[in-house]
Amino acid sequence: MASNERFVFSPSAPRVVFGPGSINSLPEELRRLGVKLPIIVCSPTRASLARTVNIILETASLATAGIVDKAVVHVPINITESSMASIEANGADCVISVGGGSAVGLGKAICFRTGLPHICIPTTYSGSEMTAILGELKDGKKVAVTDPKILPSTVIYDVDLTMQLPKHLSAVSGLNAMAHSVEALYARDANPVTSLVALESLKCLAESLPRVAADPLSREARSSVLYGAFLAGMAVASTGIALQHKLAHTVAGCCNLPHAETHAILLPHTVAYNLPSLGADVIERFGMALVGRPGLSAQDIVSAITSILQSLEIECALKDIGMNEDDIDRTVHLALEKQYWNPRPLEKEKIKELIRRAWAGETARADL
Repeated sequence: MASNERFVFSPSAPRVVFGPGSINSLPEELRRLGVKLPIIVCSPTRASLARTVNIILETASLATAGIVDKAVVHVPINITESSMASIEANGADCVISVGGGSAVGLGKAICFRTGLPHICIPTTYSGSEMTAILGELKDGKKVAVTDPKILPSTVIYDVDLTMQLPKHLSAVSGLNAMAHSVEALYARDANPVTSLVALESLKCLAESLPRVAADPLSREARSSVLYGAFLAGMAVASTGIALQHKLAHTVAGCCNLPHAETHAILLPHTVAYNLPSLGADVIERFGMALVGRPGLSAQDIVSAITSILQSLEIECALKDIGMNEDDIDRTVHLALEKQYWNPRPLEKEKIKELIRRAWAGETARADL
């Protein structure tokens, strides 16, 4: 960075407790917040982990208001409303969300409406727990809201809770985190501090995701991915979102596709669209973090991201995860319905071609 460069950095982040076994610090965190009756939020598949959390609290002589195991992908508003009824009926004064992005999202939605403090215990790599962004499904559309009240109070990162994460979910969740760090590099409010965080995140994820795929029981590799996901969430929370997130929210929401897989498939295509419009310095640092060598072109970087997807053996076409070809026009319309900032102007026909390529699983090209 040049010594005379001017920038504004306004960080806002939850308290973070990171490390193996850190779930056992939960009673201390509740006492620090001054709450006495938390309710545990999770998806149906994470109910057993929620019960484990309950036991940890009971062992510390702390009561709970029960478990709400209703979290589902895209955070439908009707699920939020029914969950709030349970919370109000039981007098909860805090929400603990346990699990992936769906549980974190439901916890955010509840706390945004009630003002209750929120403790997140993520078990995937989505990074959502570090942001003040809430995506909700309403009337068939994924609607994103950004508000400081959405930001959780505390995040507990315990690698032990990720050790049994299936290989496929580890891959797509980690690429979801990578989408955060990539977009933070060229976001409107990017600055030298957030760029350092994003680049470190990108380096951790690019190096460690293939290691987790090769050896899912490597605690070192999983710790590195979890650390990279934490940094990615922190970076995007301080900068903002652009085309990648807008398309992922729109496509996944209106076509009822899995969130992380949609992010992963779109990532090389949105990078291909935006990267050529960025400065040579950003492209150089991007390439160094991703591949570890200088002199990469925009297309080299796009190809490197595509290679990571292929090495993780995940789907590379939206049609393979449930999107129909006749959904393309509808998603283009919804994605461009409202203007938003992006480093490259949003051109309807080119965005349509981007989505078509992602739908078909064609190679992302930086010449769009």
